[in-house]
Amino acid sequence: MEGRMNHPLLEITDFSFLIGAKKILNGISLAVREGDFLSIIGPNGAGKTTLLKCIMRILTGGHGEIRLAGRNLEIFSQKELASWLSYVPQGVEILPAFTVLEFVRMGRYPHLSPFSTFTQTDEAAVERSLSLTGMEPFAHRYLNTLSGGERQQAYIAAALAQEAKVLLLDEPTAFLDPRHQVEVLATLKRLNRETGLTIIAITHDINSALLSDGEILAIKEGKDVYQGPAGGILSADKLENIYGTGFLKLQDSRLPQFLVLPEGLL
Repeated sequence: MEGRMNHPLLEITDFSFLIGAKKILNGISLAVREGDFLSIIGPNGAGKTTLLKCIMRILTGGHGEIRLAGRNLEIFSQKELASWLSYVPQGVEILPAFTVLEFVRMGRYPHLSPFSTFTQTDEAAVERSLSLTGMEPFAHRYLNTLSGGERQQAYIAAALAQEAKVLLLDEPTAFLDPRHQVEVLATLKRLNRETGLTIIAITHDINSALLSDGEILAIKEGKDVYQGPAGGILSADKLENIYGTGFLKLQDSRLPQFLVLPEGLL
C-alpha cells in the first residue's frame, strides 16, 4: 500500500506484566507494520489474551514500552485510542438487546460527541461495515436470534464501523462450527487483503494461522519464542517445543502451505 508509515504501526519493546507476584508476560518484543496479518498462538495460559488487553489498555501498567504510530500508548486519550484500535473479545455470552444495525451503529462512538447526530459519513461507514461482513441481510435481526458465526460477523462489523487502523481479535473462531469458521476467516483475510486493515488475532487453530498469508507470534510461558513468517514455525521442531507434543506435517497439492496434526490424535 502506498503511504505506509516507515516505523512500525505497533511496537512493543521488552514488555512484562505481572498480576500479583506472577509474571504473565516476560520481556515481549513485537513489531507490527501497517497492513500486516499477525496470528498469535501458544498454549493455554501463555499470556496471549493478557498481551491483547495490554495493547487495548484494558489492563494498564507493566514494564517496558508499547508504542502506537510512534507514540507511547499511555499518552492517548481513550477516544483517540478507539480511533486506532478496535477489539472483538472472545465468546461474548451476555448479548445486548439490540438489532445488528443498532449494534453496528454503536461502533461509531469514537467519531461522535454526546450531543451529535449521525451524519452521512457515519451512515456510510455503517453500511460499508455491514456489506464487508455480509451482514446486510441481518441488519434488523436481534443479536440473540443469530447463530454463533453470524453473531461473530456482527461483532466484526461493529469493530469495522469504528474505522480504526488495527483490528484485534481474541480467538475469533472459538466455538464455531467448520462452516462458520471458514466464513469468519475468509472475512478477515479479505479485509486484510482488499482494504489493508491491520489484523492481530489470537488463535488456537494453528492451521488457520499457517494459511493466513501473514506472520505468527508464538508465546510460551509469557515469552515470545517465535516471530516471523507463518511457514517458518514449521522448521526445527519449533511447534513441538512450544506445545510439548509432536506434530505431523500434511500437504495437499491445492494448498500453498503444510498443515499440521498433533501426533497424539492418531
